[in-house]
Amino acid sequence: MNTAHPIVSVLMTAYNREKFLAEAIESVLASTLANFELIIVDDCSTDSTVAIAQSYASKDARIKVFVNEINLGDYNNRNRAASYANGKYIKYWDSDDIMYPHCLQVMVSAMEKFPGAGFGLIKPHLPQYNRPYPFCIDEPFKAFFNDTTLFNNSPGSAIFSTLFFKEMNGFSGIRYIGDYEFFLKSAAHTSLVIMPAFLGWDRQHEVQERNFDRIKYEALRYDVLFKAIKNNRQLTVAEKEKGLKQ
Repeated sequence: MNTAHPIVSVLMTAYNREKFLAEAIESVLASTLANFELIIVDDCSTDSTVAIAQSYASKDARIKVFVNEINLGDYNNRNRAASYANGKYIKYWDSDDIMYPHCLQVMVSAMEKFPGAGFGLIKPHLPQYNRPYPFCIDEPFKAFFNDTTLFNNSPGSAIFSTLFFKEMNGFSGIRYIGDYEFFLKSAAHTSLVIMPAFLGWDRQHEVQERNFDRIKYEALRYDVLFKAIKNNRQLTVAEKEKGLKQ
């Protein structure tokens, strides 16, 4: 493994995740692809999150731990994590989820196969894509607004070219739906690779932020969707109307 030049930076943001963090870190360390760095950025936790992260970092040079001086919030902290990345690709992985061992290998291999793509998404519920499949610019819009909920994914479902992510200036910082907004914005500027495999376990539990205000989440999602449809000239009027019904 090459700790100085990792091919992928796994970015793990954390806030009061002492209950799940060790399991999340262990799942990344079990990856079949060894050439990665794991960057953990704590957002002013008040529990033992930092101590757990630093314990792992002391045993594995691929792990780097950073602690924010002030609480940045979810998506701003994700941007902070990206600023530390040294890899060709960045792969977010939440500090309460479980990564399957083949996850990094599958995602990095797909991106290497389609070097023109700025990012890739896991979408296992689309049986028509039984292998990594590239979408050219604007094709994702048509797929999303006509056939699928293509961008209803979390940051952990994606892998990004580090260069492309930084060219797009990362997440806007909008709460709840920063990932959804970024996927829509990015699809208008780059090709996208769809990956069919189940590559991890998205843990559901009572303290997840999105559960706090579902009504506000849906309102923000619709606003972002409306703006994306309105500003995209590649969609017909009928496609735009259909997209707004999602």
